[in-house]
Order: sequence, then structure tokens, then C-alpha cells
Amino acid sequence: MKRIVTLFIAMLSVSMAQWAVASVNDAASFDAALMGKNKTVKMAAIEWLVSSQPTEVSERILTAWLDGALYYVRARNSDHYGALVWLQGGKSATQGELMWQQTPLNISSSKMVKKVSVNNRLRRAIRQQLAVLNLTHSEIATRLTAVNDLLGNDKPAVLASLSAQYQQETNEEVKALIALALNVERALNRDISAATRLNAIDALGEQKHTVVLKTLNQILAQEETTAITKAAEQALGHYQQSQRFYSGIETAFFGLSLGSVLVLAGIGLAITFGVMGVINMAHGELIMIGAYTTYVLQLLLPNHIGLALILAIPAAFLVSCAVGVLIERSVIKHLYGRPLETLLATFGISLILQQAVRSIFSPLNRSVSTPDWMAGAWDLHPMLSLTYNRLYIIVFCALVFAALLLVLKKTSLGLQVRAVSQNRAMARAMGVRSERVDAMTFGLGAGVAGVAGVALSQLTNVGPNMGQAYIIDSFMVVVFGGVGNLWGTLVAGLSLGIFNKVLEPWAGAVLAKILVLVFIILFIQKRPRGLFPQRGRAAES
Repeated sequence: MKRIVTLFIAMLSVSMAQWAVASVNDAASFDAALMGKNKTVKMAAIEWLVSSQPTEVSERILTAWLDGALYYVRARNSDHYGALVWLQGGKSATQGELMWQQTPLNISSSKMVKKVSVNNRLRRAIRQQLAVLNLTHSEIATRLTAVNDLLGNDKPAVLASLSAQYQQETNEEVKALIALALNVERALNRDISAATRLNAIDALGEQKHTVVLKTLNQILAQEETTAITKAAEQALGHYQQSQRFYSGIETAFFGLSLGSVLVLAGIGLAITFGVMGVINMAHGELIMIGAYTTYVLQLLLPNHIGLALILAIPAAFLVSCAVGVLIERSVIKHLYGRPLETLLATFGISLILQQAVRSIFSPLNRSVSTPDWMAGAWDLHPMLSLTYNRLYIIVFCALVFAALLLVLKKTSLGLQVRAVSQNRAMARAMGVRSERVDAMTFGLGAGVAGVAGVALSQLTNVGPNMGQAYIIDSFMVVVFGGVGNLWGTLVAGLSLGIFNKVLEPWAGAVLAKILVLVFIILFIQKRPRGLFPQRGRAAES
């Protein structure tokens, strides 16, 4: 008896579901279906909407539903009871739009409307239907996104839509992506001929999309024939070979970006250390001042983040340059020829600057916003994506290096700096005011450190201790490249950055730094003056 009752209830449920599905045949029944809680009826309503209504209407309703902006009028005393409403501001909105009529509707109170419920199953169905609708969109980017959303979908209706669009698609990129989606289904489909599957698997081996790896692993995990398994293994080998190649390019890119940071951090120190012989332990704090200058400018221009970042470059240079000249004129000029005492003095200055920043801005780290044009990544390839912020830092490093090189090679200040760095006594005998050159040189190095702080503010939080993380790296770059040589600093910074990133995957970040440090120590034992030693009598003495 119990089994009979259970069977009766099941049959009744099926018949009610079928009745509900069949009952969605016009706008009124669609609205009624969405007002209810039966998810099966709502699925049927989605299918009716897409199959019977214009694309624009279906897209508008499904998008509003997916975004949580689709409501229905629940007030029975309203002339529009049960009608679907688009409320962009939620229940707090005072005016909405009737979905079917596309006319405004005044919302007298929040109790007048209720949100159309949705769960994960319905969200997946809505996204799938929106993707199918967008297959015929006029914009190429929208069609690409739609095909990407349908990759791996094996429903007959979806595959039929993809096949139909493939026949009429004019853009080669979209057409290739549709072919990939169809080949994924053919490779997994056991109901078709082995020859068709083998052709699909061979075609997948030439593709670089992430869905290929998932599909091939799924084939190998199943019990397949020897021919299918062999083809899948061969295709997987091609895919992994390409993956290793593009992973190497990505590692090199991250190494160049880290190297650019090291160059920016160390190039100012290379100038002061090479010309003046001053071991400036406050160099990291000059970088910190540049980063805080960026933070302050963004506070002053909160609605123009990109403009604030661009203005921060000259501002950070001037502020850090002024602080550097002040340090040189007040402390360092009395300590020339005594490198150990300059080390202690500048270390004390670094502590003073850190405490001053803590007193002004508090000890907490500050976050500097990234402009929209620096956010995101540049997708060159399904296996290769380059982040814009690191790409801009590489370009920025090249521009700073070129500008500094022009200053040192094409200006009178640069000529005097090179003369003093090579032979201070002879430069004085030729009438060069070495004291003025020292102040200008220290200011120039400090200004470049401030510019480095602008770049670093886009990669890390700004805080009182941020300079301490780069002072050791800066000295390593300068010593490895050759004291006072800009080209040496560039080569050393970039090579150390790449070396570090190559070691990180198997050694870890901490051990990679230790190995780099050990390498530099061993290198300096063989070449004490670095990769590109400074020339001149002063360098040889």
C-alpha cells in the first residue's frame, strides 16, 4: 500500500510539472511562473522566453533577473499586480520600469514589489541562455565572451546554436573558438565514430586554451581504447610543451618587472655612492618619501587618481631631491672621506625620517590607488597574461634610465659629475666646484629614489618601513653592477631580478634571495669592482 501511494505521488508530481511547463505560453503565464517558487516552472519559463520572444526582450529580462534587479508587483490593489518590474536601485527605488511595456512605474512603498527569486541552477541556465543569445551579437568581443562561456557545454541545443553560428561567422578568431568548443564535445562524445574523436583530439593538441587540459585529462581518466588514449597523451604532450614555453616567458616578464624595481631603487644610490663615496643608509627612506608624496597627491585629487599619479612623478622628485640636498648640506658634507661615519650618520637619519613619517601619517600602512589604465592584464595568449602595472613599471624604468643618462651625458652638470667621480682633485684643479657638484649629485640621486617610490607605491603598501625592504637590494645591485656605472646598475638589476624569479618556483622566495646573495658574494671575490668597474685614477687608487 505504501509503495502504491509513493508511486501515485511521483506520477502526480510529474504530471503537475508537465502541466506547469506547458502552461508557460504567454507573457502573463511567464510573469506568474516567476512569481512562484517552483524552480522547474521557472526553467520552463526561461526556455519559453528565449524561444518565443525577440532577442532584445529576452536579453533585457534575463540580464535584469541575473543582476538581481527583476521584481514583480505584489500589491493586489495595484493595476499592475503580478507585472514584472525592473528596479535598478532595489526596493528603495521610487520608480521602476515595466519589463514588457517598457514604461515607467511609480513605486509608492517597498512593500509594493518583491524580488524574483533565483538560485545557482537558475543562474547557470540564465548565463547559458544569455551566451546563446550573444552568439549573434554585432560586437566581436561580445561574441567571443559568449563562446568562452559555452566552452565545455554538451547540451544539444547549445551545440546546435554553436554549429549554426560557425557556418555564418565572419570573424576568424570567433570561428576558431567555436571550432574549439565543438571539438571539445566531439573529443568527449563516445557515441560518435573513433575517427571523428581522433580528429577532434588532434585538433585540441594544437590549441592553447585551458579547457584543452581539462578535456584531455578527462579523456585519460576514462576507460578508453588504446588509439584514443595514445592520441590524448600525444595532444597533452604538445599542450604541456607550449605551457612550459609560455610559463618561461611569464617568468622572464616577472623577472624584468622585479629587475626594473631593483634598478629604480638602486640607480640613485649608484650616483651618490659612485661620485661621493657615501654609504647612504637613508636611501630607502628617500624612496619612502616619494611613495608618501604619491599618497598625499591622491588625497588632494581623489577624483583624478590617474592625474595624481602622473603629477606625483615630478613632485616626488622635487620633494626627495630637497630632502637629499638638506641631508648633504647639514650632515654629509662634514663627513667626506670617512665612509664608516657617513654610514652611522645616514642610519640615524633614516630612523629620524621613519619616526617623522609615523608622527605625521601614523604607523599604519597606506594604500595608494591604481588608475583604471594600470589595472587588469594584457591577454596576449590563453597561456600568457601580462599585468599592466608591472608592464608600465618596466617602461617607466626604461624612461627614467634614459632621462638620467641624458642628464649625465648631455648637460654641464653631468660633465662635472663624471669629472668629480673619475678624479676629484683634478676636477677641482680645473675649476669645478666639487662641493656644489656633491650637493647637486646627492639631490639628483635622492630625487631618483623618490621617483622609484612612485613606482613602488603601485606594487606594495606605503608604510614607514617600506624603504628598509629595498636598501639591501639597492646596495647589492650597485656593488654587483659596478660602483657609479649606470649601465652596470641596469644590467645588474635586471639580471638579479630574472635570476631571483627563476629560482623562486623550486627554492622559494626566501631561499632564492639567500642564493642570490651568496652568488654576489662569490662574484665579488673574483671581480671586486663589479661587472662594469669605474674608470679613472680615483677608481684605481
